[in-house]
Amino acid sequence: MKLKDIYQFAINWGITADPRGKDRVQKELETVKKDYKELKPEDKKYFDQERLKNPYADTRVLYGDAEMDVKRILVGIDIEIGEVLLAERLNDRGQKVDLIISHHPEGRALAGFYEVMHMQADILNKFGVPINVAEGILRERIKEVERRIMPVNHNRAVDVARLLDIPMMCIHTPADNGVTRYLQDTIERQAPDTVGQVLDLVFELPEYQHAAQNNAPPTILVGSKKNRCGKVFVDMTGGTGGSKEAFEKLAKTDIGTVVGMHIGEDHYKEAEKNHINVIIAGHIASDNLGMNLMLDKLMQKEELEMVCCSGFKRVKRPLQKGRITG
Repeated sequence: MKLKDIYQFAINWGITADPRGKDRVQKELETVKKDYKELKPEDKKYFDQERLKNPYADTRVLYGDAEMDVKRILVGIDIEIGEVLLAERLNDRGQKVDLIISHHPEGRALAGFYEVMHMQADILNKFGVPINVAEGILRERIKEVERRIMPVNHNRAVDVARLLDIPMMCIHTPADNGVTRYLQDTIERQAPDTVGQVLDLVFELPEYQHAAQNNAPPTILVGSKKNRCGKVFVDMTGGTGGSKEAFEKLAKTDIGTVVGMHIGEDHYKEAEKNHINVIIAGHIASDNLGMNLMLDKLMQKEELEMVCCSGFKRVKRPLQKGRITG
């Protein structure tokens, strides 16, 4: 399979699983194209052309020839200098690595990943928060994340991959979209009554069982097993955690429980204050689920060999009718 085909597959997968829906994603792409046309010529040369066809700023080919053939991939949740050197060491031992795939963004994908946070407004709107309110509470949080990213030396691992001539890419929001859709559909189909029953559904999945064996189990952070769960909001996509003010707004809807990857202390306090039950499924376990779901579908197109590292454990599952099919 060619590198460009893996990249395009990831984009298509992300759009298919996007909780905003395909129409909203296409409208966003059309807006970007319109904005690009209106740029001055001197500004166009600095514009990231990938934005015209890829709605996910945190998913990019970071180094490598798009036409190259890929048979063996080193996959990790985080790929930094150590993992790139691992790929080189495997190559030295005759275990050739054609491509490195990181889940978390690196390079220019890390520098601009805060852009995907805008999608959180549409997701909150879908769950009952007025769009003007959702956009308002996210505005400062997005600026905060942008400021945090500005000083980061984001290209270190990519530079090492380039010097060692090992192709590298990252797939972030498309995989997170997949786990969000999968868990949301599973919970809605099973219609649990209590927070404990929601937790049990999460625990049924092997990625979370594996995390539990390594002392990182899914946990009820706010609420109790006996609490009625109300409507459940799976909140696992959109770059990184959103505004803590979202809990106050969700408390005015019929959302009773949020299932997330992780949560900050300020967000925890807001959830508790507003009586929103919170289940933390786990960050790395959820990232594993999202990547595994995507790779299952990719493998239907062509069998590729996977070498797992950096917190990633390959779990294969048959694709079921009615699940994500993009």
